Amino acid sequence: MLLLGLDIGTTGCKASLFEDDGRLLASAWREYSIDMPHPSWAEQDAEQVWRLAQEAMSEVYHKLGGHQAILALSLSVQGEAVMPVDRRGNALRPAILGMDTRTGGQNRWLEERFGNRDLFQRTGMPIHTINTLPKLLWLKDHDPETWEAAHRFLLYEDFLINKLAGRAVISRCLASRTQMFDLHQGCWSEEILEAIGLAPERLAQVYPSGVAVGAMAPVLVEQLGFPNAPLIVTGGHDQACGSLGVGLTRPGLSMVSTGTAEVVEVALDSPVLTQALAEGNISVYNHVVPGLFLAMTLNHSGGLILRWFRDTFCPLEVAAAHSSGADPYDLIYRDLTPGPSPVLLLPHFSGSGTPHFDTLSKGALVGLTFGTTKADIAKAILEGLTFELRYNLETLNQGQVLVEELRAIGGGARSKLWLQLKADITGLRVLAPRITEAASWGAAALAGAGAGIFKNAAQAVEEALRFEQVYEPRPEQQAVYQKRYELYRQLYPALAELHHRMEMNTP
Repeated sequence: MLLLGLDIGTTGCKASLFEDDGRLLASAWREYSIDMPHPSWAEQDAEQVWRLAQEAMSEVYHKLGGHQAILALSLSVQGEAVMPVDRRGNALRPAILGMDTRTGGQNRWLEERFGNRDLFQRTGMPIHTINTLPKLLWLKDHDPETWEAAHRFLLYEDFLINKLAGRAVISRCLASRTQMFDLHQGCWSEEILEAIGLAPERLAQVYPSGVAVGAMAPVLVEQLGFPNAPLIVTGGHDQACGSLGVGLTRPGLSMVSTGTAEVVEVALDSPVLTQALAEGNISVYNHVVPGLFLAMTLNHSGGLILRWFRDTFCPLEVAAAHSSGADPYDLIYRDLTPGPSPVLLLPHFSGSGTPHFDTLSKGALVGLTFGTTKADIAKAILEGLTFELRYNLETLNQGQVLVEELRAIGGGARSKLWLQLKADITGLRVLAPRITEAASWGAAALAGAGAGIFKNAAQAVEEALRFEQVYEPRPEQQAVYQKRYELYRQLYPALAELHHRMEMNTP
């Protein structure tokens, strides 16, 4: 009985087929680009993403020989990206991605109109350029023709469900990441929509996660070569689906997801909207598990820095990996020496995420000498990202959200070096699950719940959950990294003013 999890990330999509016991049978991946036509912009061709998602779904099914039926499909998607569509559901312009930072003026208006504290208390989302709400305001202000012409404004989940089943439906989970959703009432906020002049019918209908919307459109079934029409089931935000897939089904459990971005999610039994979380810009939103919420930290850059380093400085390793079938990152990190790098990295390549949310901050390498090696910089990238992770964990603790261990998922969860580094720097036990691509499995479990083969997705995940490796902090390494962390904490304050002045003097 096949279940399909379709994971739509920022830089690529993956279609994964699972048995109902959580066994991954096959997967297919497609990579796509992020367009940056201006320095602060980040856009994407949503129709190309849709075409590549279809290719991935067709490929993964035919890897199994094309004999078994796919019972149901659900989606795990990147958050906050938004696109205007016509009546047929086709995108009228590129999607504006979460990492886009053009909306400073719109956020100032929101601050004046509502106040950051009020919006956070109502929606769980701090004022920031990541949110869908200011992106819609930007479209209204700067592209009024598209604003008027658009039939609806959709995120990736409802955009793709509309393509798959002909209905614009979004999960409560993803809707609650837009800053337009009332976290307490469980619906679109009438006051916020009225303030920006947006009729609620121009947004998708909101359903709980794990609910069947309808069968896949017949023409699409034929195009993909499927023998049947799978049920299309609501999914959710990729980090929430990953949280489900790694077993965050009870309050207090936490995970770290290292993909394009690096995220920490902590499961909550009710929205925690403390002043410390508000000041730390921690978002709080609906989990895909009914009755639970999530507190989320964010480092925009995450694994995207590793991809930049690979593509910019490591052509020899990439070529060697291509010819040998190895992973290029394994080759990049094979000659690292033990202990901290002699240089420090500030990983704000796309501005800083939580807790600062400073869109003008920049990445920095400090301590370079003629003796610095490529391996030193490669190690500094892992360390800088992990120091930023620790800073965010401390912010959560200050906001009364305690983290006692980390379950690791995403591409970074395949690196034993990085997982041990996370344990040594944070002082927490780090667990690596059998299924590291937990977002796809979380989506597949929701598909099974929507199709009725599981009592609920949480129970299905708990029964399938296995941890293959546990990384304990090593006291001697903790002591060494504590000193480096104290230096790291001084980097952002020392460079923030300089980075702001550089931004103002950029042509």
